[in-house]
Amino acid sequence: MNKTKLFIDGPNFDEIELFKNKVDGFTFNPSLFKKLGAEDYLDFTKKILKFTGGKSVSIEVIGDDEETCFKQALKISEISNDISVKVPIVYTNGESTVKLIEKLVSKNIKLNITAIFTIEQIKKIIKVIKNTNTILSIFAGRIFDIGKDANKEFLEMSTLINQESNCLSLWASCRMPYDLINAQNSNADIITMPPTMIKKIDFFNKNPIEYSKETVKMFFEDAKKAGFKI
Repeated sequence: MNKTKLFIDGPNFDEIELFKNKVDGFTFNPSLFKKLGAEDYLDFTKKILKFTGGKSVSIEVIGDDEETCFKQALKISEISNDISVKVPIVYTNGESTVKLIEKLVSKNIKLNITAIFTIEQIKKIIKVIKNTNTILSIFAGRIFDIGKDANKEFLEMSTLINQESNCLSLWASCRMPYDLINAQNSNADIITMPPTMIKKIDFFNKNPIEYSKETVKMFFEDAKKAGFKI
């Protein structure tokens, strides 16, 4: 079984400071930037890089066509050698970004290909990226959301990635702390988790009986605070 590296997804600056010695890298996307209050995309990226201690940082393009995404990727990559530029596996019209990826590989841009859902999507780009250390972000949580077994699907994809390339598989869109175990069992090279879930990893060795008592106590105390009567 591979040792799965832990990245943190969308931390604020306080959380970066809190976790930067406990994680192997950082991931962001435009939705997370919006949540974090970013106004200037590139300036906010530069500010993040001041806190991340030289570890891997994935920053996503915001365009929706080859030319725009290519120009944005070059700008983002120029900020720091620590950056892996995130580009989607498809544009919003469903068209593959394989030509964009090929152009960026030719420029030796570090990449994180995001929003991957199927092995067919990987097969379409694998020859282009096979000799790189590109991160392939597979949205396991959202695969679960649509009623598919993400453990099975991810394992098939990670096996293909390991057999046919030097690329790295990443378990994305976590739904619970136990996804760390799921990712390890599915041979994920990396998992990215939000800060709230990383905090709960410490619960893994917690005694279940004690946790049961704490849960009951929480319900009891909340009922008292609310002044409920029956």
